[in-house]
Amino acid sequence: MTMPPFPIRKECPPGACDCQRESLLEDPQADLRVLRLTKEEEKRLLERIEAISTYAELMRIGQRLEEQLGVSVRIAPGPNEVRTVRGFQIELGDRPGLCRKTRQTVPAAIRKCLDRHPEIAFAILNAHDLFAGQ
Repeated sequence: MTMPPFPIRKECPPGACDCQRESLLEDPQADLRVLRLTKEEEKRLLERIEAISTYAELMRIGQRLEEQLGVSVRIAPGPNEVRTVRGFQIELGDRPGLCRKTRQTVPAAIRKCLDRHPEIAFAILNAHDLFAGQ
């Protein structure tokens, strides 16, 4: 097991996570970028997400997550009616090394942002052609 030249996320308690961190570290060809998201960096990311005030900022954060960590963020209206932010499907792409807790906290932070800024939610709906032509 070769350790990368940058600080990486500490392993989760046994049985608490399904991130496959060890198998990722054992693979010499693996993309280890996702392990750069330490708990401190995750806190900073969540604060930054909650401080977003425009749709463009939200898209930029998603793009930066993809570029820097290799993690994709998908935000789309759910299959049923969207009456609240709970009606949006917010998912992080399944990726080895991505902690289960992170897969839950990032969408929760995005929902908080959408709660505070409903105009972002409307922009997401508009981007999916739900308000097109009106």
